[in-house]
Amino acid sequence: MKYISTRGNSPAKSFTEILLGGLAPDGGLYLPEEYPQVTRAELDTWRKLDYAGLAFAVLSKFATDIPDSDLKAIITNTYTSKVYGNGRADSDSKEITPLRTLEPGLHILELSNGPTLAFKDMAMQLLGNLFEYTLDKQHEELNIVGATSGDTGSAAEYAMRGKRGIRVFMLSPNGKMSAFQRAQMFSLQDPNIFNIAINGMFDDAQDMVKAVSNDHAFKARYMIGTVNSINWARVSAQVVYYFKGYFSATKSNDEQVAFSVPSGNFGNICAGHIARMMGLPIGQLILATNENDVLDEFFRTGAYRPRDTRHTYETSSPSMDISKASNFERFMFDLVGRDGSKVRDFWERVDKGGSFDIRETEYWYALPRFDFASGKSTHQDRLKTIREVWEEYGVMIDTHTADGVKVGLEQRRPNLPLVCLETALPAKFAETIQEALGREPERPASMKGIEKLPQRCVEMDADVAKLKAFIQAHVPQ
Repeated sequence: MKYISTRGNSPAKSFTEILLGGLAPDGGLYLPEEYPQVTRAELDTWRKLDYAGLAFAVLSKFATDIPDSDLKAIITNTYTSKVYGNGRADSDSKEITPLRTLEPGLHILELSNGPTLAFKDMAMQLLGNLFEYTLDKQHEELNIVGATSGDTGSAAEYAMRGKRGIRVFMLSPNGKMSAFQRAQMFSLQDPNIFNIAINGMFDDAQDMVKAVSNDHAFKARYMIGTVNSINWARVSAQVVYYFKGYFSATKSNDEQVAFSVPSGNFGNICAGHIARMMGLPIGQLILATNENDVLDEFFRTGAYRPRDTRHTYETSSPSMDISKASNFERFMFDLVGRDGSKVRDFWERVDKGGSFDIRETEYWYALPRFDFASGKSTHQDRLKTIREVWEEYGVMIDTHTADGVKVGLEQRRPNLPLVCLETALPAKFAETIQEALGREPERPASMKGIEKLPQRCVEMDADVAKLKAFIQAHVPQ
């Protein structure tokens, strides 16, 4: 299988050729030339598989240049109960992604059993092993430059710590994450991990990462890669749990379900879109935003209007405090009939600080066939949903998952089972849980007292030249 750029001006490449690089040379994002199709017979067979077996079945359709025996070994090594056994207090399940049924037709897909207690582990642990495998084959090293609004950074660092030939430079908005999220990242003392707190918002950090990736000479000289969801391997790994969640929530492949997905950078729900394009019977994809509702606005009105950092809200679901959704470009590529020139036109406006509107175009009329619904949730909505789920079901959910539950219940079609994707364990957002429930969330033993550990971090202005100089100073010449 070959991969092409959403902007249409880069040569097609294989899975391992795009694995380490992130953005395409023309600034676009990679997608398969065409989505592999899953037959009914395959769905019937896949329904019986455990998570590792299902991951191999799905990913072998994407990573066709990795020998099956090697890919299976990487996946088996990744998805084990040893890695995804954080000892959450409210579950004795040994499954990688157990489905928690609140009531008939209402479920939460648990995706936070990994080492950093967030759904990002599901893809990041695999990515770390794929990187190590590919670098070993190519006898190369990699310098990862990433940006995080909360969970991506810790998931990436825990996946890459100690990996041979890999260094991680992770940017985060200074003071904008929860204390737990900061402690998870900044307490790591591994010499290949570098945390950089940017004086600005997540969008500033993300723009810096893109600027470094788009400096092709610098990128080649310093072997720059990315673990943000612009990396195709991240998205493809997330496709797997949509299949697993569907099988867990249904009895046969004749049924349909709705998935409700807390969305900031569009990567998580983009994986659901791809799963449906492959043939998974998803009846509805529900996009939930917080007060930063750029994506909700698009699906309601057709206008995509990224805000500048002055108009990005700091909220109690901070991992979604994003107003430039990088992965949204992948969906737009499909919406416009895979016309790279049209995507280039749209993103030239966005990259200059502008916007675009599809209401007066054929694309507005094509949008409904992709079956998206959307809505937003506020701080008070979050508190109310956390209380209601706790009081009615005895289940404690985090702030982002609460956004997904609230919007999912509002937007799902009648009689369609709803699967809400869990984002993180509540322990990562103890302050808001305390506000909602008047009690502290439990946390796994491995994370107790993490805020008291020594922390290591460098502060930096949102200056690309300073970031490049920092990378140069910490990469052996």
